[in-house]
Amino acid sequence: MNKKKRILKLPQNANFFLFGPRQVGKSTLIKESFSSKTSITYNLLEEKEYLRLVSNPEIFSQEILKTDKSITHIIIDEIQRLPSLLNEIHNLIESCDNKKFFVMSGSSARKLKRGQANLLGGRAWTRYLYPLSYRELGDDFSLERALRFGTLPAVYLSDNDSAQEILGSYVETYLTEEIRAEALVRNIGNFSRFLKLAANESSNLLNYSNIGREASVSNQSIKEYFQILEDTLIGAYLLPYNKSTRKRLVQHPKFYFFDNGVRNSLLKKTKDDVVPGTYSYGIDFEHFIVNEIIKLNRYMKKDWELSFYRSNNGAEVDLIIEKPDKTVMAVEIKSSENPSKADLKGLFSFQEICPSAEMICIARVPRSRALGDITVYPWKEFLDMI
Repeated sequence: MNKKKRILKLPQNANFFLFGPRQVGKSTLIKESFSSKTSITYNLLEEKEYLRLVSNPEIFSQEILKTDKSITHIIIDEIQRLPSLLNEIHNLIESCDNKKFFVMSGSSARKLKRGQANLLGGRAWTRYLYPLSYRELGDDFSLERALRFGTLPAVYLSDNDSAQEILGSYVETYLTEEIRAEALVRNIGNFSRFLKLAANESSNLLNYSNIGREASVSNQSIKEYFQILEDTLIGAYLLPYNKSTRKRLVQHPKFYFFDNGVRNSLLKKTKDDVVPGTYSYGIDFEHFIVNEIIKLNRYMKKDWELSFYRSNNGAEVDLIIEKPDKTVMAVEIKSSENPSKADLKGLFSFQEICPSAEMICIARVPRSRALGDITVYPWKEFLDMI
């Protein structure tokens, strides 16, 4: 398989942050977007470079001010490792005679947010990169492969044995050692146990007490661990739908891991074939669709607000999409090739509280069709419409 062209287009004449988990292709995209003849790169993952600047960040400014006028872009990889560098960048941006743009990539926003780092006060845009999408893979896309191994570029574009090895290393090395390196948790053993439980609970209503009991840590620690996963871009919360924003925040959320392969590796499932019609297949399919919508929502700048619906009597809808124009789509995700009205009771429940909502089912059907007020879309067709 050849390299894949990414949907995300990086700004050419602006300062910006590019955030995304490790191995989603941030460095590759930056290299493809900016010529080596007109840019220079500071890779803070290189220990020598990091140590050179950590004790004296002013060196960075001194070097940039002496760069040739032909250098238009300054690229800093893993900016979260050295937040103090942002003060230097701020001063350089403010310099009237400094006509250069700063490209700052990172796999974690945690140190920047929690350390009250200088985020340049609106002087830099923010972009996010995710694993490969269905659209980016094009003719090379395989639903079964995406459900089993996920779509991290190095994983998806390799053979099965290599995919398992890369994912195993990602889980064992990155999700534990990198967390340890950033001193985000004190007890890495507790965090490792939590990771497996979090993967198992992904897409379920979060019950911090139950997870804490199984992981042998406090509820507060579980909440903090989930926050670490969000801040390091390993997953995202989905809040329950409620017209009151305040009430959304106090109800139990759901949490989705950012990639099927990473989740399956934590659950030791990457050696297993995905089998349509099974419960596990349905969960994998839901994760894939939710993550595709999250990606495309960001890439296409839709500004959709995403949530889920759950009634007091347990009726559920996987995704509620609220558009900027205030219209609402209620989306149920089914891996079935022939969903029926009986499978979509949650949509009818939601219609009672939001009669104007467009009711949609995404499924593995060959063609779109109507089920009363519900439109059933082939999953590819729905994603292509975003």
